[in-house]
Amino acid sequence: MAESPISPETPITEARSFPDEIDSTQHSLADFFGGPERDVFAKAGVFWRFAEDVRRRHHYTYRRTMVGPNENRVNVSDPNTGEVREMVMMASNNYLGLTTHPRVVEAGRLAHEKYGVGAGGVPLLGGTLDLLLELEERLARFKSAEACIVFSSGYSSNVGCISALLRRGDVALNDRLNHASLIDGCRFSGAELRTFRHNSMESLERLLGDCDRKYAGKLVIVDGVFSMDGDITDLPKVVEISRRHGARVMIDEAHASGVIGDNGRGTPEYFGMEGQIDIVAGTLSKALGGVGGFVCSSREVVDYIRFYARSYMFSTALPPAVTGSLIEAVNVIEQEPQLRKRLWDNIHYVHDSLRRLGFDIGPTQTAIVPILVGNDAKLREISRRVHEEGIFVNPVYYPAVPKRLSRLRLSLMATHTSSDLDQTISVIEKVGREFGVI
Repeated sequence: MAESPISPETPITEARSFPDEIDSTQHSLADFFGGPERDVFAKAGVFWRFAEDVRRRHHYTYRRTMVGPNENRVNVSDPNTGEVREMVMMASNNYLGLTTHPRVVEAGRLAHEKYGVGAGGVPLLGGTLDLLLELEERLARFKSAEACIVFSSGYSSNVGCISALLRRGDVALNDRLNHASLIDGCRFSGAELRTFRHNSMESLERLLGDCDRKYAGKLVIVDGVFSMDGDITDLPKVVEISRRHGARVMIDEAHASGVIGDNGRGTPEYFGMEGQIDIVAGTLSKALGGVGGFVCSSREVVDYIRFYARSYMFSTALPPAVTGSLIEAVNVIEQEPQLRKRLWDNIHYVHDSLRRLGFDIGPTQTAIVPILVGNDAKLREISRRVHEEGIFVNPVYYPAVPKRLSRLRLSLMATHTSSDLDQTISVIEKVGREFGVI
């Protein structure tokens, strides 16, 4: 590893020194990061040594490279052997298989031929194509809202929306398991950030009561479907309690759109509350199969966000091919309900099978299936073995989840066949028994 360009006389750290060797089986990377350093690159050296140790042990599961489409089975360039081999894909958010749906692909091709590669500018200035307006109108109808604004990513939609609406003197009240993009938006806004216990309405009630006289505006923010546990927020109670305390409600539908509700319109439809939520946001990169994010609300709120969300104002509009495909993806969700039925058949089958075998899959109710392991060192070995057995699945370690709640995280798709599911369950049972998880 190259020496630091800083002079030997300049101390890199005054508080502590980094270890020359890092044993990733005993520690997480967070254990080695501390206060600020004289060299802003010092942290990169720590990370490099940690990642090299992880790679050497065949525990590195990041950036596994696919050499074909993201479908139920994928061809992967194995980082451990260098060979290309087929694996069952259990780590994709492509819940309905729309990334390769013929209608969606063809709509993107036609838009590409008509409009070219890019939009040519930011939406507020020279980048608004008629396709973008059509997508926004289509999503507004899909979400039973007056208006919609489309961002270039789901992350930027949450960050932009929240940082535009909140300011110093306001407070954002987040479920403790909300997605990182929601937390970042709150931090960027300058508003106070408070959290309540996961899906605990008693905790939310107490927190709102504590905030009543301390802050001006109040915004309660929840995920519709929580990305790590797969459970659904108690939206009716969230709205009831928030209204009683004069707070607005925002819901992130990233993992709910296309998946829950009789017609796939998400959490408000699931609870019979369409049109009753102040802000409905989400991503276009999961069940809709593309990329981008959206925020649906009243016309006044959406128009305000267009001018005050920096991540919208300073980002180029979606490419025409993506925009065209997304319009058709909404059409497919509404016109081909059999895809959602197939997804839910797969969800019930996997939930029942894993619970019957004795795995702890937590409170999941949806296509996100956590298999709790609770020990990072054991999870690294389990992840290696599952990969060797041909199943592409993501391990989730601390600090993404609490230390005692590390897990494998499966994501189910409508395109998974019975063979895919049975092979996955068989491998997980085999490896789970090897390591004493069941």
